[in-house]
Amino acid sequence: MRRPRTSVSETSLWRDRPFVLTWTSSAVSQFGDRVCEVAVPLIAVGLLDASAAQVAWLTALAWAPHLLGLVLGAWVDGRRRKRRVLVVTDLVRAGLLLSLPAAYLWGTVTLAQLYAVALLTGLAGVVAGCAWQPLFARLVPRASYVDANSKFSAARSASFVAGPALGGGLVQALSAPVTVVVDALSFLASALLLGRVAVEEPAPAARTGAAVPALLRDARAGLAFVVRHPVLRASLGCCTTVNFFTFLAGTGMVVLFADRVLHLSPGAIGLTLGVGATGSLAGALTAPWLSRRIGVGRAVAVGAVLFPAPFALAAVAGGPAWAAAGCLGGAHFLVGLGVMWFDVNLNSLQTAVTPDALRSRVTGAFTTVNYGVRPLGALAGGALATTSGLRATFVTVAVGGVLSVLWLLPSPIPGIRTLAELPAEQPEQVDRPEQPEQADQPSRNGGPSPLDNPV
Repeated sequence: MRRPRTSVSETSLWRDRPFVLTWTSSAVSQFGDRVCEVAVPLIAVGLLDASAAQVAWLTALAWAPHLLGLVLGAWVDGRRRKRRVLVVTDLVRAGLLLSLPAAYLWGTVTLAQLYAVALLTGLAGVVAGCAWQPLFARLVPRASYVDANSKFSAARSASFVAGPALGGGLVQALSAPVTVVVDALSFLASALLLGRVAVEEPAPAARTGAAVPALLRDARAGLAFVVRHPVLRASLGCCTTVNFFTFLAGTGMVVLFADRVLHLSPGAIGLTLGVGATGSLAGALTAPWLSRRIGVGRAVAVGAVLFPAPFALAAVAGGPAWAAAGCLGGAHFLVGLGVMWFDVNLNSLQTAVTPDALRSRVTGAFTTVNYGVRPLGALAGGALATTSGLRATFVTVAVGGVLSVLWLLPSPIPGIRTLAELPAEQPEQVDRPEQPEQADQPSRNGGPSPLDNPV
């Protein structure tokens, strides 16, 4: 059976031990990721002298496994213990990351190894993302979706403030490969904390027929539900569009721009990204307020515009180091503010319209399309940066990303003010063998993906 689901106040979440352990696990892992997001590109750029195209391939390989999300989501949906899946994927990623400093100490680190680590940690991240959504739904009542997402996003945003600055400092002091150890240790800590979470997970419905056809049938059912649902369909189109364009200038490209064009030191790069990331923290903390002020749907639309638009400001960064860092940091602040207004409210909205029986499969469908487009964006960004330059790439990001809001305007999303006005979807609406009776607590995307950059 599910844990009792009741309407609780925002403060009561902090008194719930399973929620606090899960939140702490996510916060620790997110902090380590921010350090790694500075260190890994600097291994490629500084240690291995990678080109813009090679940096783009590094980003693309990290996100390529999301193309398998549709099938992996269906597979995870058939696993009873989602918490155990999360623990195992944390341990796998820790081991993969530790291979980098080990190879560095032996003098054998290569770009091929960097690519392999990016690909395999990305694959583990997709599995973890699909398992995360059902766990969130077991821990958080519907009335607290926005507040819980705000708390997870606030921790994630805080990691963007301190993590890059610490990462840049550690790279400067210890070297990039040694700094990767911090992220590996964060995964080990996350696994330890998740292992202590007590949550009841009911057995999934048994699949009928041969294993592979049943898996593919379940995957198709998740995708079909997304395509038919007006809210999920519009949100998928919006997310996919903004992801493609913002990944033309992913984290690796921003680091390359700061290093090669603005000539900032590793410490200055980390500090700039960290200071700018206070926008993410501000966005996460104010997202519930914005949704109450203008409605959940309109908050999503505002975030969809504010997220990509500031890349146009980054495109004009230049001059003395302090001015260049200030301009880049200011653009990063606004990007963070927009993405958290977008993420917190859209994640909560998607959670409220998806039935329990389809959580992992709908997540997998979103992952395949929404995140699967990221490597395509990264590769296109590498080609565009090579032919037209990084500044032109940033302008393209701003213009194309803002157009993502066009998916939302004709949909029901802008008219939705609160989650309370949305009826819970019923599992009978989907094409799947009959499910055991479950409580009416839907979920699709309860929190940030463990290895996710802003949407």
